[in-house]
Amino acid sequence: MTTRDVTTAELAILEELWLCEKSTIKDLAQKLYGASTASDIATVQKLLGRLEAKQCVGRDREQWPQVFFATIARDELIGERLQATADELCEGAMGTLLTHLVQSKQLNSRERQRLRKLLDELDGKK
Repeated sequence: MTTRDVTTAELAILEELWLCEKSTIKDLAQKLYGASTASDIATVQKLLGRLEAKQCVGRDREQWPQVFFATIARDELIGERLQATADELCEGAMGTLLTHLVQSKQLNSRERQRLRKLLDELDGKK
């Protein structure tokens, strides 16, 4: 499986697109940088080009200005990145990675309840 390696700056673009569903370059520059100078717009345009090449973003070329939208869901990107980490560090064993995450992080009562409920649902218990 090929993992889409998304940089922090690219992730900021995706976060905005997940939040507002679609946006123009100028609007993204304004939201991310508080301005829409030529430099800000060029930066956003470059990042969108990279995301488009990674098949994370699409655009509606029929509108002007063009509107961009995420083509990957947040959950899908999280899953890809977690699997890539499991492949790299745990010989692909997602269980090993998840066990480590659960054991190393202090989960509060609510988080533990959600995890138990999810595991019960996956086991067919309700």
